[in-house]
Amino acid sequence: MARFPGRVREDGDLSSTTEQHLAGPLSAAVANLCQRLQPQVSARTAAGFREVLRRLSAPLQVAVAGRIKSGKSTLVNALIGRRVAPTDVGECTRLVTRFQYGTVDRVELVFFDGTKQVLPFDIGGMIPNDLEVDFDKVSHLEAYLTNAVLRDLTVIDTPGLGSLDLASVKRTEQLLGAAKHSKDAEDGADSDEDSDDDLDETSRNAVAGAEAVLYVVTQGVRADDQQALAAFTAATASREAGPVNAIAVLNKADTITPESVTGSDGDVWKAATLLAEKQAATLKPRVADVIPVIGLIAESAESGGFTSADADALRQLAQLDDATWETMLISADIFTTWECDVPTGTRVRLLETLDLYGIRRAVDALRAAPDLTAGALRRTLLDASGLAGVRSRLDAVFRARADGIKAAAALASVTALAHASGDPGERQRVHDAIEVLLAKPEAHQLRLLEALTLVTSGAVNMPEDLAEEVLRVGSNADIGEQLGMKGRPHNEHSAYALERAGWWRSFASFGATPAQSRVAHVVHRAYFLIWQQLKAQTGG
Repeated sequence: MARFPGRVREDGDLSSTTEQHLAGPLSAAVANLCQRLQPQVSARTAAGFREVLRRLSAPLQVAVAGRIKSGKSTLVNALIGRRVAPTDVGECTRLVTRFQYGTVDRVELVFFDGTKQVLPFDIGGMIPNDLEVDFDKVSHLEAYLTNAVLRDLTVIDTPGLGSLDLASVKRTEQLLGAAKHSKDAEDGADSDEDSDDDLDETSRNAVAGAEAVLYVVTQGVRADDQQALAAFTAATASREAGPVNAIAVLNKADTITPESVTGSDGDVWKAATLLAEKQAATLKPRVADVIPVIGLIAESAESGGFTSADADALRQLAQLDDATWETMLISADIFTTWECDVPTGTRVRLLETLDLYGIRRAVDALRAAPDLTAGALRRTLLDASGLAGVRSRLDAVFRARADGIKAAAALASVTALAHASGDPGERQRVHDAIEVLLAKPEAHQLRLLEALTLVTSGAVNMPEDLAEEVLRVGSNADIGEQLGMKGRPHNEHSAYALERAGWWRSFASFGATPAQSRVAHVVHRAYFLIWQQLKAQTGG
């Protein structure tokens, strides 16, 4: 996330007296808009704008969602690189937990009345699974970690969808959709604001929520996963999950039976990749992509769960004869009970750390290279987990586009706050200010994200081929991918962008409905701006 020095002043300029951490120029433009509008709106709306400003200067917030037992917390640990989120069913797994950067590692219980209680880590350095407090009074958990990943990304671990008790539903909704912001002592903000500046519930709904969603699925994608993703709107800053702000991962990829997937050729990872492609088609357009991953192996290899003692045990297993080894791999029970020099307890630990697939991959690697060090073996397992692919997609979809995602979410909140005020004059002033901002060429990305959301949500119906084109242009940051011409010469890019710009302009004028025409004008301008950018790059 880029750092833009200065704070937003009332005249709309950035001052250098303090530092404001913003994702980029679009976020800065929306922040300036909020600052300029504050004196022109009611006290309650102004309070909402201040919260929008705070959210704009905070790291991108990604909510990890999915059904119970999908391995969300295990994946969170892998992404953070530390085994801190409890993965066994307990009180803490029924709570929303926000993992964010802090100068001192600590966990705080946040109660519904706003009070907090510091919670000690357990002996293994994890958040304790069970709480020694009145659970019904707990709102959520705040975990502060001195972790580089969390400097520009706040990760929100949510209870599993589909089997939540009512209390967990209430907690999730309160934090992600309707909770009043709980001040972070580390940001140095005043906590004694006047009570009449408090946001009402409608305003809190308009401002709260994560800006992006990482949705975790397993091989059994259910027909209502689309519905579950749509229902997660409360966690995405008042906007539905879509290709702009949501990706999915196919977790537990090692549990897929290759024979069940046509074209896998008996290979587990190839089967997982093919299944992920099918799931992407099923979940489209709610997510940008589905990426296979083995969360357990990723967590163990990335968070220090895999040790040199584990490597030594695997080295012993690699020396077994083929017949014994293949027999042991038939099932977990046989693996742990078959007569072998490696102690049963050690084999149980290997299962808990890597499962049979990871154990097989590690032994295969050791048989191919007997001198492989424990560190090299860990890296081999990390490669086999697919975590690198998930991180790469997170970078491409979320981090690289954090400015547009945060600015679009903030504008949605600003619009909702103005609408909630009930004052037509105030609503019009906010609307006019937003239109002025969106008219600027540098803000066209926000127009494009808005058009993409309208098309993918079904608010504007487009022919399938045109909807696909809007999706491609609006959900990619790379020009080659936007044009569908990645790897082709730049001169072809330029000619194609100009050709499509002309086509969409004609469609907007002669072949489109009024709603389609508005989208078509946005896509036309997107292609035209791409053409201008390519022309400038070549000096043509």
